Amino acid sequence: MFLSEAAASGPTFFYLVPLVVFIPLIGLLTNIIFGKWMGEKAIGWIASLATGLTFLVAVLLGVSLLNHPEQVIVPLVDWISIGELQVQWAFQVDTLSVTMMLVVAGVGTLIHIYSIRYMHEDVRFNGDPGRFKRFFVFMNLFIVTMMVLVSANSYLMLFVGWEGVGLCSYLLIGFWFEKGKDGTGNAQAAKKAFVTNRIGDFGLMIAIFIMFWAFGSLNFDQVFAQSSQAAETVILAITLLMLVGVAGKSAQIPLYVWLPDAMAGPTPVSALIHAATMVTAGVYLITRSYPLYNSAQQVQYIVAMVGGITALLAATIAVGQFDIKKILAYSTISQLGFMVAAVGIGAYAAGMFHLVTHAFFKALLFLGAGSVILGVEHGHHHLEHEGKGENGGEHFDPQDIRNMGGLRTRMKTTFWVYLIGTLALVGIFPFAGFWSKDEILLEEQILDPPVYWILIITVFLTAFYMGRQVLMVFFGKPRSEATAHAKDNPPSITVPLIVLAFFSAVAGILNLPRLHSFTEWLEHTVKSIHPVEFNFLAAVVASIIAISGLFFAWLVYSWRYKKLQELPPAQRPDDPLRQWLGPIFTGMENKWWVDELYWAVILNPYIKLSRFLAEVIDWRFWHDWFHNSVIVRGYNSLARFLSGPFDLGFIDGIANGLASVTVRFAGSLRKVQTGYVRNYALMVLLGVVVIIGYLILR
Repeated sequence: MFLSEAAASGPTFFYLVPLVVFIPLIGLLTNIIFGKWMGEKAIGWIASLATGLTFLVAVLLGVSLLNHPEQVIVPLVDWISIGELQVQWAFQVDTLSVTMMLVVAGVGTLIHIYSIRYMHEDVRFNGDPGRFKRFFVFMNLFIVTMMVLVSANSYLMLFVGWEGVGLCSYLLIGFWFEKGKDGTGNAQAAKKAFVTNRIGDFGLMIAIFIMFWAFGSLNFDQVFAQSSQAAETVILAITLLMLVGVAGKSAQIPLYVWLPDAMAGPTPVSALIHAATMVTAGVYLITRSYPLYNSAQQVQYIVAMVGGITALLAATIAVGQFDIKKILAYSTISQLGFMVAAVGIGAYAAGMFHLVTHAFFKALLFLGAGSVILGVEHGHHHLEHEGKGENGGEHFDPQDIRNMGGLRTRMKTTFWVYLIGTLALVGIFPFAGFWSKDEILLEEQILDPPVYWILIITVFLTAFYMGRQVLMVFFGKPRSEATAHAKDNPPSITVPLIVLAFFSAVAGILNLPRLHSFTEWLEHTVKSIHPVEFNFLAAVVASIIAISGLFFAWLVYSWRYKKLQELPPAQRPDDPLRQWLGPIFTGMENKWWVDELYWAVILNPYIKLSRFLAEVIDWRFWHDWFHNSVIVRGYNSLARFLSGPFDLGFIDGIANGLASVTVRFAGSLRKVQTGYVRNYALMVLLGVVVIIGYLILR
């Protein structure tokens, strides 16, 4: 349905949809042009207001869809018109796109507000307050590109937003590009994310090319209308290549390796881009393309298995990490695996429901981790002020959970909201994650039992590593002087956390059993959705497994860890699991050496091949031999031949020969010139006789 038809059926706000792109665009342009004359608070609030107004527009679009749930297309401009390729920049307003708009803008607004105070501290901690404006320009740019992605009505326009969020991710991961290991660690992390995502994007590009070749269009509706008549091999190729794009953007095996390194960016970036919004673009892409995936059942099982294995692998790695943000990063990869596994088997409502609830509690956990880091940094700054900091010999990392402990009593607000986020992630009743994760597990149990058992194991590991993190960060005694002097943050930091904690606790009401409000909302767009009734036994099993994981974490990191702290420092292990699991824990700590495997199998051979091509083929063969020997020596030899034998011998010989003939002929003619008149008169007479004789004979 087009905008004019929707307007005719009653008052709506669909015409406002272009503002979801243009409001944050105005916000970033305002800060670019006028930011140098404004203070930090003004810059931060302009960016936050732009995102907040975008959320308001999304709310109005949602209200419009409650009354008129049919899809509405709002054209803006004709973009490309070349032969059969006709592409408009048009906005697609439906329950799926508006769901993503609400998540992106709603969570984004809270993170923008949080960032005002956080980045005030961060830019000073890193010694460059001038970058405050740049951060909010990049954050608003991300909102712009994400809105382009989710509001598009064609795969080509979606791809524009897809690449745009990749650019923003690169800019924000490398925000402190001169920091990190050896002064290049953050820049390397940004490059790793950029290159890895380009591999996935190449797969999506090829899928789009095949789509246009097969259907003559990139418009969603036109592609889906023709997909049922397309050859099976075409649909298989498109969906599998899309999966490559999903693996890159949503951090699934084998392209997940960039996301943990993305934690080099400021913590609000980790919360907004790498937990709540951008990384869910792959889940959105599969859900948006549901008619294609429903036509390729083999690919659906492949997608589900990729999601399940990713969830399990990332959960095992999270168990062995000590960086508070890295644990959450691997948790994000794992939870994305849950979503991909769900949409892979056609449980689109369950996958999208978990996407929404995960946006709340994972943004809460990342921002809570940022609050912890700020609190510990404040304690460290207090020690430095007293001359007892790093200069006094204490090694300090504000993100290492081994340096924390006891923050429950020093950062009370942060502790309680972090605990709510943890319980939601683990899936404890009645928090949001319980409802969304239980729905995924129930769908998997019915449709794909092997993946169900993989996810059940992951549920236990999730509970264990989150219990481990909470116990090591907030309980026990402080394990560093900086932690002992930590303090909670002001309301500008904690209020957004409280709001996110509220939604993490109550968001399950969006799709309560027997109500299925979210499912019914989404099925206006995704026609193949069918409500799945709540299964009490399945929920109890999942809950028991989650509680068992928390209990086991308590046994290890409360009771056993406390005993280990009584040992002398030289005999004290940094983690009880290191004693019990030995090389298995070392494998988890080292991420199962996947990065090293990629270096050994792909990167090092590629680098060696590059050096061979550069040094041997290009320099020694092409430059030294072919250029210097073949081209230069050949040219010199040819030049000597042309200048010597050919030019001096042949060309000059012809010229000299002609000159000699001319001289000889002239010498012969000279003899005729006697200078006597009688000779000339005789020659004239002879000539006349010859002519007259010729005429007579003729």
